[in-house]
Amino acid sequence: MSAAPQEDALSLAETQPAGNVGRMKILIIEDDLEAAVYLTKAFREAGIVADHASDGESGLFMGSENTYDVIVIDRMLPRRDGLSVISELRRKSIHTPVLILSALGQVDDRVTGLRAGGDDYLPKPYAFSELLARVEVLGRRKGTPDQDVVYRVGDLELDRLSHEVRRGGKEIPLQPREFRLLEYLMKNAGQVVTRTMLLENVWDYHFDPQTNVIDVHVSRLRSKIEKDYSQPLLKTIRGAGYMIKDEG
Repeated sequence: MSAAPQEDALSLAETQPAGNVGRMKILIIEDDLEAAVYLTKAFREAGIVADHASDGESGLFMGSENTYDVIVIDRMLPRRDGLSVISELRRKSIHTPVLILSALGQVDDRVTGLRAGGDDYLPKPYAFSELLARVEVLGRRKGTPDQDVVYRVGDLELDRLSHEVRRGGKEIPLQPREFRLLEYLMKNAGQVVTRTMLLENVWDYHFDPQTNVIDVHVSRLRSKIEKDYSQPLLKTIRGAGYMIKDEG
């Protein structure tokens, strides 16, 4: 791969404008730990949530049990090779777009990968900028039913493509994390969203840092989307979590 060392992922992600923060979630199946660490960090700096599996069996399990927008998979893997993983995912009717990475770059190799169920094939070595562009294209192609472009709750509207939020036609500027928080709440409108769900899906934490970070962000978000409006939308469900719902 040809790319310069990246800046700290967390600090960069926190300072990017909302328009650059995506909600895409991908799975990287790669047994080369150094390459996996680099890719995971680089994708997260680009605003993409990235999980990692270090072998074919683990990758198949994660790809089957979780929802991803794109899977990036190395062709040569321990325990189960990449093409076998893809074939099994397709057999299970899991149609997540898959991009194959491989040192085998001949035409026949690419054809074999695509016929196994892959959607794109990128030979090594490659530039991360090209990999990122291809992943973004595959992510847009997914088009599953829950990938609505616009979420609406009452007179509150969130556009996932333009990253604009409006209430009653008036634009409400949000910080990147506030946008992601509101997006997740609106995606699950009418349902209780727990603290654990927010930590995993908005902050990408798989542990509780035991801080009030969620409370602070919810409070800021509530003040922005409910200020000057008589109808409250964002509710705290004591002992359970939060819910956004139109009671009007």
